[in-house]
Amino acid sequence: MTHHPGPSILFPLLLITLFLMSGKEVLASRHLLETTLPTLPELPKVELPPHPKAELPPLQEPKLPTLPKTELPKVPDFPALEKPELPPLPKLETPKLPELPPLPHLPELP
Repeated sequence: MTHHPGPSILFPLLLITLFLMSGKEVLASRHLLETTLPTLPELPKVELPPHPKAELPPLQEPKLPTLPKTELPKVPDFPALEKPELPPLPKLETPKLPELPPLPHLPELP
């Protein structure tokens, strides 16, 4: 079997690069914690003039035109329909059920 030296060299190089990259982030975060932000001077509060009240003219109710009454034509009279009569239902005879034998009598226990 042949041995390739390439992958064995890459692993230590990967560890070294990760180690060097992690140190910069810690220093940057410490630098951010140690710096103080400049204080801003307080600005005077601005007083706005009062809002003018808007006065709207009163609304007039719209005048709806009156509609003429229409005369509907009369519905023609139809003859009354007879009620259909259904034939009576036949009575079904139910068979008589056989009687059950009496249950055996159990003696009472003292």
